[in-house]
Amino acid sequence: MSDLLKSIDARTRLAGTNKLEILLFSLGTDARTGRRETFGINVFKVREVMRTPPITAAPEMPPSVQGMVSLRGALVPVVDLARYAGVATDTPRSIMIVTEYAGHTQGFLVEGVDTILRLDWSQMRVPPAMLLAEMGGLVTAVTELPDGRLVMMMDVEKVLSETTGYDDEIVYRNIKPIGNSGLTVFFADDSAVARKQIRRTLEAMGVKYVSTINGREAWEELEKMADYAQASGQAVTELISLLLTDIEMPEMDGYILTKKVKSDPRFAGVPVIMHSSLSGMSNQQLGKSVGVDEYVPKFEPQRLSETLARRLRHELPAVGQLT
Repeated sequence: MSDLLKSIDARTRLAGTNKLEILLFSLGTDARTGRRETFGINVFKVREVMRTPPITAAPEMPPSVQGMVSLRGALVPVVDLARYAGVATDTPRSIMIVTEYAGHTQGFLVEGVDTILRLDWSQMRVPPAMLLAEMGGLVTAVTELPDGRLVMMMDVEKVLSETTGYDDEIVYRNIKPIGNSGLTVFFADDSAVARKQIRRTLEAMGVKYVSTINGREAWEELEKMADYAQASGQAVTELISLLLTDIEMPEMDGYILTKKVKSDPRFAGVPVIMHSSLSGMSNQQLGKSVGVDEYVPKFEPQRLSETLARRLRHELPAVGQLT
């Protein structure tokens, strides 16, 4: 199965081109609908694909977590994606996709994997509201294959959030208000889970915000704000204190959004922070190459609040971080 996956170097060359590669997989035929849907996951988040090894069950785990496996000495939780997604199927999940993102490694049980598809983020569409409601926000983007099949990009960040319980209330109680109500953060993220985390962080800091669900929508709103600032004789920085962007987003990714912002003189003085579960050093360097000022991994609200506070106060970045 590992021959499906290309080298990291080959994949990182896609960054900054608004392109991505997704691994297609299926969860089995749903007994309620009789359909066998196709899902996708960004190849950047896939470490390997393998036959499902013996799984050790453990007490008091969420219903969709089957247990854990030992991979090269590390204990990895295993999630049955069909059960998590509410797909009623008896099909054996004999394949495990080992994923690595947001500093966590986990295995996803699936019926089978298909192929790796290379496409442009502009081909990925925001799913209709009906699908969002039906899947509980689990699908972040949809694209159509030449054979007419629809591929649904799964929000694996949501899976991580709900199977690990990272979103602990005490984390937000420890975030300190910044003490300046005149600041506004503009953020873009396609994951409902990530948007909720960002909102809670900013609310705890006492900072106003504007949010969008992808890079294209963010750029359109930013242009409107820049036009308004110009017409009213203001600097854009009076309306936007900072831009926080995800990398993976349908229609336009965070790299292209950052390029557009950094190449437009109207946004001079607006720092851009990349906030992503793609936490590898290569992604940070690619962010730096398109002008990102700093990088913060997802699922670390305390660290996010500290980085935002420092940038909003115009303090110097910490040693070793993007400048």
